Parts: sequence; structure tokens; C-alpha cells
Amino acid sequence: MGGANGSFEAQEQMDDGYEAASFQSAAPQRDSANANANLDVVLDIPVTLSMEVGRRRMTIRELLKLGQGSVLELDREAGSPMDVLVNGTLIAQGEVVVVNERFGLRLTDVVSMRERIKRLNKE
Repeated sequence: MGGANGSFEAQEQMDDGYEAASFQSAAPQRDSANANANLDVVLDIPVTLSMEVGRRRMTIRELLKLGQGSVLELDREAGSPMDVLVNGTLIAQGEVVVVNERFGLRLTDVVSMRERIKRLNKE
């Protein structure tokens, strides 16, 4: 079965009617065409991109006291860069800008592509 392109070949038939199988090496191929084909499979998968101004921890008691007009102090100073997250994973930081009367973000620091893939792969 399979031969050079298959995953295993049947060998001699055993006394009990079963055949022993020999398997080829499962070493990963380093072919760049294969790597690009593997990457192409995931390029159209949608992800959630979010920008984070800051964070704050609070108790349930504090949370229940919140109402309209409440002010929450965050863990960052005003003017600090915002985090850009993809599915909750930090991939960049940037500063808020206005584009055609809408908020935008100018990226000031971007994690390398290799590191982004590594971080996203951990999920």
C-alpha cells in the first residue's frame, strides 16, 4: 500500500493472518511551497481584533456599585499606547488617531510575524 508516497507498506503475512506494516519517517518537510500551502489554509479565517485602553481589577461589591456616571481608574497613564489584541493575544501597540470622524490606531510597535504566529499558536 502506498509505496514511496504512501504512509506505510505491507510486508510478509504473519501466521495469524495479519500483515506487519513498516512506516516511513514522520520527519517534517521543510519545503517552502508546503509551508506556504499550510499558511494559505488559515489566511481567510476571521479573528477578533480589539484595542485595550487599560485594565482594572475590582471586587463584585465594587462592580455592583457602578452606575451611570461612575468613573473607573485604569492601570495606564493618559497618553500611553493602547494594546492591539488578536483573540486576546497582544500583537502590537499604538496611539489613537481620528480618521474621517472615526477612531483609528496608528501602530507604533508591532510584534514580529514569527512571534505573532508563535503567540497565536499557543491558543
